[in-house]
Amino acid sequence: MFFPIIIALVLFASSSNANQIEFDYCVADPTLPHGPSGYSCKDPTKVTTDDFSYSGLRTPGNSSNIFKFGVAYALVNQFPGLNGMGLSMVRADIEIGGAGPIHAHRVAELAIVTEGTVIFGFIDTNNKPFYKTLEKGDLFVVPPALGHFQVNVGKVPAVVYAAFASPNPGISTVDLSLFKNDLPTEIIQKITLLDSAQIKKLKRGFGGTN
Repeated sequence: MFFPIIIALVLFASSSNANQIEFDYCVADPTLPHGPSGYSCKDPTKVTTDDFSYSGLRTPGNSSNIFKFGVAYALVNQFPGLNGMGLSMVRADIEIGGAGPIHAHRVAELAIVTEGTVIFGFIDTNNKPFYKTLEKGDLFVVPPALGHFQVNVGKVPAVVYAAFASPNPGISTVDLSLFKNDLPTEIIQKITLLDSAQIKKLKRGFGGTN
């Protein structure tokens, strides 16, 4: 039922920021240099139908983590046929009580809930939050580069599919940026106002040091 809608999501992403290309396609060749415009093209004589097909979103994302939130990716790194197409997709699986932590992408995101009940929202550059409780079949769009989140508020595990206006939208997650690295605790104290004990606890949980 939802796959026609998912196709529409991908077409939206493509039309909003599709790259203009001179060839029918440019399947990514990860063995060649990768620059701002994407991967170099695979030798056309070696391109097959499999380059344009991907089954990775059949499998739920691994949600065995502190957020109970897992993601399965269909980006250019996993799906070479997306190279130069200006679009990609992910599947998010959110366990009961789980949440997608605040994160941002370089491009717009259009999401659809296919299972469960999810609060989906973002915060704009004026610090104004926009959020809504979504049911199965509901859509939500997030502008480029704004921090956004998802929370499963239903009684069953939730599944969300999202399309992006880029084959490689990137992701920056606040918690990982702060606590999964060697940035000194003293600096994090200054920029977050958290106490030292809490920062060190979070660093241990996320695998950071210092």
